Amino acid sequence: MLTGKQKRHLRSLAHHLDPIFQVGKGGVNDHLIRHIEEAIEVRELLKVSVLNNNTDDRHEIAAELAERSGSELVQLIGKTIVLYKESKNNKQIELP
Repeated sequence: MLTGKQKRHLRSLAHHLDPIFQVGKGGVNDHLIRHIEEAIEVRELLKVSVLNNNTDDRHEIAAELAERSGSELVQLIGKTIVLYKESKNNKQIELP
C-alpha cells in the first residue's frame, strides 16, 4: 500500500509520461492484462487511457487493472489511469 507522500512522488514522475495502453470498447481482457504486466515490470510506472467508446465505469476499470496486474493504483484523473509496481529486476524508482 502506498502512502500519500509516495503517491505524490509517483504522480510527479508520471506527469510527463504518455499513455502506452488504451482500454477500448472491448474492455479489460486477459491479453491487455498480460501486456500491462510485462510493461510494468520494465517501466515500474505507466499510464493507461480509457477511450470514449468504452461505456464501463472508469473507476471500476482502474480497480480491475490494478488488481489483475498486481499493481498499485496511483491516480485516476479524467480518463487516464496511472499504475505502479516495483520491478523485481529493473528497479529504477526510489520511493520516499
